[in-house]
Amino acid sequence: MLNREGSIYALILGLFAGLLTSACNQTPPPEAPEGMVYFEGGRIKIGSEEGLPNEMPVFTTKVNSFFIDKHPVTVAEFRVFVEETGYKTQAENFGNSALFNEEILQYELIDSVTWEYPLGPNKPKAQDDHPVTHVSWNDANAYAKWKGKRLPTEVEWEFAAKNGKNTEDKYSWGNSYADEDGKLKANAWQGGFPYTNLVEDGYKYTSPVGAFGITVCGLTDMGGNVWEWCSDTYKLYEGNPTYFVEDPETKVIRGGSFMCDSLVCHGYRVSARQYTTAETSNFHMGFRCAEDVE
Repeated sequence: MLNREGSIYALILGLFAGLLTSACNQTPPPEAPEGMVYFEGGRIKIGSEEGLPNEMPVFTTKVNSFFIDKHPVTVAEFRVFVEETGYKTQAENFGNSALFNEEILQYELIDSVTWEYPLGPNKPKAQDDHPVTHVSWNDANAYAKWKGKRLPTEVEWEFAAKNGKNTEDKYSWGNSYADEDGKLKANAWQGGFPYTNLVEDGYKYTSPVGAFGITVCGLTDMGGNVWEWCSDTYKLYEGNPTYFVEDPETKVIRGGSFMCDSLVCHGYRVSARQYTTAETSNFHMGFRCAEDVE
């Protein structure tokens, strides 16, 4: 079983295509709750034969219709939750959370690091329009429940990242990390992790939600910026021969982050998946919510 600190290190480490109709092309779609996007359910291929071993084998599954937040939950949105409920995150109760020490090139649990002060108490306060970080899976669930929502399943997350259709695109916006003018499409690591970060995208840490544009279905940050909690307990896909002991306290994260280097984890691909324990928090993990369609 992974412990809290150990799980932080783990982070480093078309048959039915014609039947699928992207919600953004549906006429007329059900009215989505404010700040959410509707996806019509269908069948979709999940995983990749070109990614890491834990993305294999590719399989087809059915997804029910759902709503999902347009962007990760922001600092400002999380603050309303805290002010109205008096909620304290697990990082606040533990008294610490994880940061990456650039001098020793390791993650460390640092005292007094919280969602409001993501780089430490003597560093700038978190900006309202950035994704909230230093929230555990348990914290994310508490927020989602307060909103009358839930965390997305990882299949829903990948379905949304693929814009509700079977596609071979690497990313939610296409196949290229940059557009024709060289503008980068996600907040990720540029350079050689962990030694050199060129910060070519303008953001060493988190970026404002939506800073890198929207998908064709109206979602932002479906790659890079922060890893996002999903509801699932992490397990290997059926048919994967790799040995892994399933643990109900180990949860799926999706989407990659500003710490992801394409030569190391390349976590901002639509099929990329990682995991960590439910109590873990750090400076590059956040979440967005989903909701069932009645």
